[in-house]
Amino acid sequence: MTLPVNQILEGDCIEILKTLPEKSIDLIFADPPYNLQLRNDLHRPNMSRVDGVQDGWDKFESLQAYDAFTHHWLTACQRVLKPTGTIWVIGTYHNIFRVGAILQNLGFWILNDVIWLKTNPMPNFRGVRFTNAHETLIWASTSREAKYTFNHHAMKGLNEEKQMRSDWWLLPLATGAERLKDENGEKAHSTQKPEALLYRILLASSQPGDVVLDPFFGSGTTGVVAKRLHRRWIGIEREKRYIELAQKRIDSVTPEPFDPAVFDVRSPAKAAPKVEFSALVEQGYVQPGQTLFFRKDTQRLAIIKPDGRLRTADGFEGSIHQAGSHYMNGAPCNGWEHWFVQQADRMVSLSEIREQFRLEMGLYHRV
Repeated sequence: MTLPVNQILEGDCIEILKTLPEKSIDLIFADPPYNLQLRNDLHRPNMSRVDGVQDGWDKFESLQAYDAFTHHWLTACQRVLKPTGTIWVIGTYHNIFRVGAILQNLGFWILNDVIWLKTNPMPNFRGVRFTNAHETLIWASTSREAKYTFNHHAMKGLNEEKQMRSDWWLLPLATGAERLKDENGEKAHSTQKPEALLYRILLASSQPGDVVLDPFFGSGTTGVVAKRLHRRWIGIEREKRYIELAQKRIDSVTPEPFDPAVFDVRSPAKAAPKVEFSALVEQGYVQPGQTLFFRKDTQRLAIIKPDGRLRTADGFEGSIHQAGSHYMNGAPCNGWEHWFVQQADRMVSLSEIREQFRLEMGLYHRV
């Protein structure tokens, strides 16, 4: 089956997910019903009614019914997610802890819980609780051992070259010109998420051309941001009025032309053409029998074997990474950065020799 990319699919997300190919989606963003359990209208001190979430899709007869619903849609998402894919789920204290437990029970591995701190939260008008000023996002991979996309380099770029933390500030609610309105000038969707929030999520955990799925598409924020960042997207939505709203919104977006050099935000190391250490041995950039020095330490040595493995001074044999880990008492090791060869009057890392190989072999022109 061909994936229905860049389309909004009308219907129940659980049933539609069953029709999509297995392991076909790179990233899922889910903004499910929160089950707010509101019983009465909420009023401000001046007795004006708060335009809160009163929609039928947010109401469940019990916590058990909500848990069953959550289990079903997460299971359906698990089937279509690639082994290298990840899922983001957003919620509040009403539901996010239940969602997290079900994610773990299904075998997902939680990578982070991210706190979206709102700069303009709705006050607690009755004064009986703290103002609820944040929502929680859970980011999870398909398993503990799974390899997944994380554009660490790009997140540092958004954060003045510092590591991005899990508390996200300065991301306001969708208000003003961004807030979609209906024909009466009222909010067209009660839980519209800001584009800045989806921008950060998609930039962090997907690449251009990846397929991003939103099973609760709503007002279409995921599709808007995906289109701007040159990701393919699939939206699932059962409310026809939201579909019309979202489609009109997405159609109005004209992204800048795609340029891989611009939209590829991977770190230079990850974006560079892959090279095996054995290729350097075969091509004569390093020699069988040549001595390598671990972290420039003349006491921690290894000899290059003809098959590209290393043999350490104490007899251990393995890849450049395994031999480095051996000298680090089993800790993970990037052998490219830690092994050096003596060239004339200086030590040169394997990483530098690899870069020389890429340039001289013209590998950058082939990607």
